[in-house]
Amino acid sequence: MRVLIVLVNYRTPGLTIDCLRSLQPQVQAVGDAQVVVVDNASGDGSADQIQQTIDQQQWSLWAGLIRSQVNGGFSAGNNIGIQSAKADAYLLLNTDTLVEPGAIAAMLDALDRHPKAGIVGPRLQWPDGQPQISCFNDPSPISELLVAAGTGVLDELLHRFRVPTAVSDQPTHAQWLSFAAVIVRRQVIELVGPMDDGYFMYFEDIDYCRRARKAGWDVLYWPDARVVHLRGGTSPVKMLAAQRKRHPRYYYAARARYFAKFYTRFGLWSANALWMLGRVISWLRELLRHKQPHTWQRQGRDNWTNAWSPLRTDSHSKSSSLG
Repeated sequence: MRVLIVLVNYRTPGLTIDCLRSLQPQVQAVGDAQVVVVDNASGDGSADQIQQTIDQQQWSLWAGLIRSQVNGGFSAGNNIGIQSAKADAYLLLNTDTLVEPGAIAAMLDALDRHPKAGIVGPRLQWPDGQPQISCFNDPSPISELLVAAGTGVLDELLHRFRVPTAVSDQPTHAQWLSFAAVIVRRQVIELVGPMDDGYFMYFEDIDYCRRARKAGWDVLYWPDARVVHLRGGTSPVKMLAAQRKRHPRYYYAARARYFAKFYTRFGLWSANALWMLGRVISWLRELLRHKQPHTWQRQGRDNWTNAWSPLRTDSHSKSSSLG
């Protein structure tokens, strides 16, 4: 099989069906392609609704459904899909995406033209065609200082530590890409292994790109391929961030796991301390200039979630209602 497309559904049957509908002509154009939907134990009839639509639309020749017995999160769901069939490449898609015509063929072409590229991501965009930032630098303890401070002066002085990078119209190498839509070579998975399902949701894409790069693979942004990302359809975190509301525990558990895994536990504590220093800077700006806070509720306190055992599998996260 040339490519297996993996979607992980958790209580978003409408979005999943719309995504499948956008995939139908692409799968037919590629030819040697299949789609698997992994339902993460939705428990709300999602799986039945998706299966019924696959049957009614006669999509069963190219699309199938796997019903997971547990909601293990984003990584675990994708791992189930990847392990279900052998393919040359695996396209991981959020259910809140709509694949533009020619996008899959373009990403496969990128793999063919760049043999060192192990992970390729498309240009993510809004429904009106405006691009979304999808290429990033690795988060580091110093980047936490910048995030909390939110000041242009510090951003300029320490610009190489900023996490988001500018949208490019040209193919470019990135440290990591949003896993809302990425294609991964089979050889990467064979060498690096599956996604780390110790992350329930968030930071797993950064983790996997870092592991792939360490193994010698390039991470490539390919803007000729375009995917509409509705953003926020599969998780409330983006909405909560916009409203500066408290984030769910699994976000902070994932953050702690990431920093401890790549910077040691001391690196995690350093990241938290530097975040607090940045927050003091932003607080002074708010006080002197009457600015509104840009941080989230209880963010400083919640940063310390799992600080003493950051690499454990968080049972609270695993039982979360989101996946």
